[in-house]
Amino acid sequence: MHPVLFSAGPFTIYTYGFFISFGALLCLWYLYRQSKMRYNLTYEQIHNIFLIIIVASVAGGKLFMIFESPKYYFDDPRRLFSRSGFVFFGALLACIPAMLWYFKKIKAPLLGMLDIMAGVACIVHGVGRFGCFFAGCCHGSRADVPWAVTFTDPQCSARPLGVPLHPTQFYEIAWIALVFAVILLAQQKKKFDGQLFLLYLILYSIGRSFIEIYRGDEERGFIFGAVSNSQFISALVVAASVYFFIKLGKKGFIAKGINSPR
Repeated sequence: MHPVLFSAGPFTIYTYGFFISFGALLCLWYLYRQSKMRYNLTYEQIHNIFLIIIVASVAGGKLFMIFESPKYYFDDPRRLFSRSGFVFFGALLACIPAMLWYFKKIKAPLLGMLDIMAGVACIVHGVGRFGCFFAGCCHGSRADVPWAVTFTDPQCSARPLGVPLHPTQFYEIAWIALVFAVILLAQQKKKFDGQLFLLYLILYSIGRSFIEIYRGDEERGFIFGAVSNSQFISALVVAASVYFFIKLGKKGFIAKGINSPR
C-alpha cells in the first residue's frame, strides 16, 4: 500500500517502523501514567519495564518466526535477522515471564501490574497494525466485498498484487479497539487483580482465531489442515486464561495499590 513513508538518498523511514515507534511512545505514556498513579513506581522502574518489553518482544517475536517457518530459517539462520517483522504471540508470551521477573524484583504487585500491561498491549498492537496495513504484511485472502483493498506497490508484502483482499489488518485494529474499550470499562469494576490481563488474553485470542479465517499470508504456517499456528496458540491461551480467571476469581484477590479500583 505505502511501505516507505519517506526516503532521501540512503536514508529511509519505513511506514511499519514509524507506526511501531509511535505505538511504543504511546505505550510509554500510558505505562507511566498508570504505574505512577496506581503503584507509585519511579521513572527509572517504569523506564526499565519499557526496555524489558522491547527486548522481550523482539526476541520472542523473532523466535516464533522460526516456529512458523522452521525450514526457511534452518536452511539459512541469517534470514532471521534480515527479514522484517515478528510474530505477535511470540512477543506477548516472551514478555509475560520477563515482566513478572522484574515486577517481583522491584516488589510491585504482580497481577496488578499485568492489568496495566493489558492496556499497553492493546495500544502498541493496535497502532502497529496500521503499519502492517501500509507494509502489506498480515494481509487477507481474496475478497468480493465492498470494503476489500487492493495492493499495487511491489515493495509491499501483500500477494497477489492488483487483487481485492480482505483488510484483515483493519479487522484486527477494530477488534483490539473493542477489547481496549472493554478493559477500560472493566477497570472500574474489577473484582481481582489479574482480571483485566486475563480478559484481554481471552478476548483478543477469540477474535484473532476468527480473523485468521480471512488471512491470506500462507507462510504464517499451519498446525494441521486449515488450523493456523495462531489459531492453535489462541486456543491454548484461552484455555489457560479461563483456568486462571476462575481460580483467581474465587480468591477475589485485589492488591492494595494506590487508587486501585474497587
